[in-house]
Amino acid sequence: MQPPPVIVVDRPGEEMKAGAADLDAGEESAQVSALRLFVTSGSGRAGLTLFAIMLLISLWVLVTYPLDFGSARWSSPAYWANNPRNAPPIWAATLSGQAGFPQTSIELAQPVETTTIPAGEVRRYQAPIAFNSSEAPTALILTLNGVSFTGRAPSILVSLNRPDGGQIRLTSVPVRGPRPGESPPYRRGYDVSERISLGDQTAAVDAVTRFYGERYPENETPIVSQAALPRALFGVPAADGSGRIEPLDGEYTVDVQVIVANGTDEIAPLNVTLGGTVFGIMGTDGLGRDLWQGLLYGFPVALLIATLTALLSTLIGASLGILSGFAGGLTDSVIQRASDIISNVPTLPLLIFIVSVLGRHLWLIMLVLVVFSWPGLTILVRSMVLQLREGQLVEAARAMGASRSRIMRRHVFPQVAPFIVAQMIFFAPGAILAEASLSFLGLGDPSIPTWGQMLEAGQRTGALYVGYWWWVLPPGILIVITALAFMLMALALEPIVDPRLRRPT
Repeated sequence: MQPPPVIVVDRPGEEMKAGAADLDAGEESAQVSALRLFVTSGSGRAGLTLFAIMLLISLWVLVTYPLDFGSARWSSPAYWANNPRNAPPIWAATLSGQAGFPQTSIELAQPVETTTIPAGEVRRYQAPIAFNSSEAPTALILTLNGVSFTGRAPSILVSLNRPDGGQIRLTSVPVRGPRPGESPPYRRGYDVSERISLGDQTAAVDAVTRFYGERYPENETPIVSQAALPRALFGVPAADGSGRIEPLDGEYTVDVQVIVANGTDEIAPLNVTLGGTVFGIMGTDGLGRDLWQGLLYGFPVALLIATLTALLSTLIGASLGILSGFAGGLTDSVIQRASDIISNVPTLPLLIFIVSVLGRHLWLIMLVLVVFSWPGLTILVRSMVLQLREGQLVEAARAMGASRSRIMRRHVFPQVAPFIVAQMIFFAPGAILAEASLSFLGLGDPSIPTWGQMLEAGQRTGALYVGYWWWVLPPGILIVITALAFMLMALALEPIVDPRLRRPT
């Protein structure tokens, strides 16, 4: 008796796996093609370049700036006390052909001479100044960073040696002696440095007026006020008898003598600062803050607001849109009604109200933007998914036994991904502009400096009306450039989202 014939039966499971693999491979190939199309477009390259530059600057700021820069430095007027107010950038003065005196700071770490006297010793510090400018310093400041003594408090005498042989006594600085119950060593100025303005001392006004009369008796002695003292210290009476003060070029020396009662007394490094008429790369504002530092700090803040807000809004909106369109029924109705309600709430007035009530916090602003930004994307993605779920690709995946979650993840999401990414990029500049609008209205987070806050401070003080353009234009331009970077990337995504916009190759 013959054995029964062997019948070979195809294994449908392997065929299904092979079919699913083919579908996945096709989708991955389409994604690679879309990425290539994005990178090769001019707007895509420009947008990515701008974004990469901003990202590198942000990383540099995060590495080099202290974490509490906003509260400890930017919002602390004492930190910028030595800087000139409303000083233009150095390069702006150079381009305009106007001479400017740059901000100069000299550290005096070690005395150049130590002399023993019966009462203790005299430590002499000298700060050489090579002055060659038509503009005099706006201020002359001595900063004591710390004094430690065991007996009698040190005495500090400050004078200015001029190139014409004159020596102007500027001031004597008293150091507070021991307090009742305080035990040695007595420490002063280590926690908060003591700042002595040498350019507005009454004794210095009398000294320079007297010196002018003795050294230049043939010239009319000008009236020296405290406001004109820095110019008088670095100038001479005009020879034409007009009573003006002309600059005197040459080598100056700020001479600081510290008289201590004990050789073990310590003096921390001193600083001599000459206030400039120009300052740094981007000048200063009305509080003397270095605007360049504030502009740089705004990069990571702007990218944080843009990327985090856009990412969370897109994640919520896309997930709910795919779920709503694919699931249908009650789930679809609940998600769509919630989207309709939230999308009709005016975001900016609500932001103003919430921030006014709960406080000016950056995280709160971002939270409100996320909560009220997703409905529009949900509605659009749902309409796309409704068409895709009846398509041949989804039907084939169902016939192969794919689960609903796999179909949504592997076959529906890749089809709408270019549109979702484009919408995410569109969300980013909107978030930046929303925060800038709140900051411009005075409702930004005061502990975190942003470009919008810089604009608000300039508008509040009328900076643009009096010609302080460096305070207003740079942050506004950076907001525009940041928004432009995201818009260029979104423009590059249009041919990917809509193949009809692609140019023939």
